[in-house]
Amino acid sequence: MRPLPGALGVAAAAALWLLLLLLPRTRADEHEHTYQDKEEVVLWMNTVGPYHNRQETYKYFSLPFCVGSKKSISHYHETLGEALQGVELEFSGLDIKFKDDVMPATYCEIDLDKEKRDAFVYAIKNHYWYQMYIDDLPIWGIVGEADENGEDYYLWTYKKLEIGFNGNRIVDVNLTSEGKVKLVPNTKIQMSYSVKWKKSDVKFEDRFDKYLDPSFFQHRIHWFSIFNSFMMVIFLVGLVSMILMRTLRKDYARYSKEEEMDDMDRDLGDEYGWKQVHGDVFRPSSHPLIFSSLIGSGCQIFAVSLIVIIVAMIEDLYTERGSMLSTAIFVYAATSPVNGYFGGSLYARQGGRRWIKQMFIGAFLIPAMVCGTAFFINFIAIYYHASRAIPFGTMVAVCCICFFVILPLNLVGTILGRNLSGQPNFPCRVNAVPRPIPEKKWFMEPAVIVCLGGILPFGSIFIEMQWTSFLSAASTAIYVYMYSFYYYFFKTKMYGLFQTSFYFGYMAVFSTALGIMCGAIGYMGTSAFVRKIYTNVKID
Repeated sequence: MRPLPGALGVAAAAALWLLLLLLPRTRADEHEHTYQDKEEVVLWMNTVGPYHNRQETYKYFSLPFCVGSKKSISHYHETLGEALQGVELEFSGLDIKFKDDVMPATYCEIDLDKEKRDAFVYAIKNHYWYQMYIDDLPIWGIVGEADENGEDYYLWTYKKLEIGFNGNRIVDVNLTSEGKVKLVPNTKIQMSYSVKWKKSDVKFEDRFDKYLDPSFFQHRIHWFSIFNSFMMVIFLVGLVSMILMRTLRKDYARYSKEEEMDDMDRDLGDEYGWKQVHGDVFRPSSHPLIFSSLIGSGCQIFAVSLIVIIVAMIEDLYTERGSMLSTAIFVYAATSPVNGYFGGSLYARQGGRRWIKQMFIGAFLIPAMVCGTAFFINFIAIYYHASRAIPFGTMVAVCCICFFVILPLNLVGTILGRNLSGQPNFPCRVNAVPRPIPEKKWFMEPAVIVCLGGILPFGSIFIEMQWTSFLSAASTAIYVYMYSFYYYFFKTKMYGLFQTSFYFGYMAVFSTALGIMCGAIGYMGTSAFVRKIYTNVKID
């Protein structure tokens, strides 16, 4: 246990460094969310892209928009989550001051040549829209529109901003696009804006409520769906539990009669039922190294999901750009000991000796999958010159987190798991020679059970050990990924290589993570169940 204090010290220092990296750096600007009269208010231009392809975004000024005359303000990514989500804030150049109305005024002029016109026409044909920010409040607008015949194209040139304030805080922003101008080559187009400040009764804490859907839970159909799903789960769990308890009572009564027999009668009789496999049910799984790594990763994903949901309920993470992703990354790194503990202890209980290799696989299993998919999509984003392209510095930061935070903390968890709960404590001894498995009907084969197990993952209980219990619950991810194909082709209007690769790539990551989490929960649940029933039976 000597290396443990050193590992803890390194892990603590690395975790502190990660915390400082992920937390936003405060400055005397919109991050304070308070303004004095006539103090500068910054309008940030973020991204532009097709309305139907929400992830295919580009820098706002990738289109030939012009910039206002005001001096630009340098901006850098505030958090790691912003960089990974493709936030590309650029100063608009518009002069806006707190509570200071601006009458309609021209701020720049576009010299529209054929190349610029073609760029705007392409954007209008593909329904491009753009996003802006004022005091972290998002604003959306559309680039332009075409006539009914699709022959003439028009650009919205006038941004009419209405900003609501409550005291010294901004609580509401609305944009109206006006000034429709026909796109004609070799002409000049003037871009203008106006700002109207209005007093509002909206509290600062409630200013993001307008971006939510308050009427969602007012529809009876949503309440009915939630109630229906809840009752179905309760019914299935109750039904299966009742069947299992009835079966177990009969088996316990039958086994208790055997204990009253003398030794000769007991020896002449044969064991039957699930007691018959007591010497093999706790046998180590095949490929214990990868199996224990998947269990540890699934437990970590479950812990991350639970913590992030709780934090999101307590804190309004959606109000800050990239906060949800930054929080998820920080929580994942901080919960690395969970991965090491459960994976390392299970590997030790199954007699594994290459624990260092298991620790590395467990630590980098999920990061390698996510980073591999992200880097593949990143090449496509670079080809498209999209804002989703991850900067090289961000890649280095992610790699540093994996090597200097996740790995040391995983090492700590592995050492604790091997020392605290790494000894086998099975209620039955394992036979030295595996007993032959009798022929089973086709519907009892592991492949069939795995495929059918994911249909009702919370309504079925499986008592088979090791890989079958894991894959039965994990097969839920297969159905989720299959549904994503239906949703893509029949429920959306997405198109293009970039959006398709982004959608199916990250859906694969999400489905795999869901499968690992469900598999880990399924295995641990069945393991606890089997351990319980064999503990209550006397085994000679």
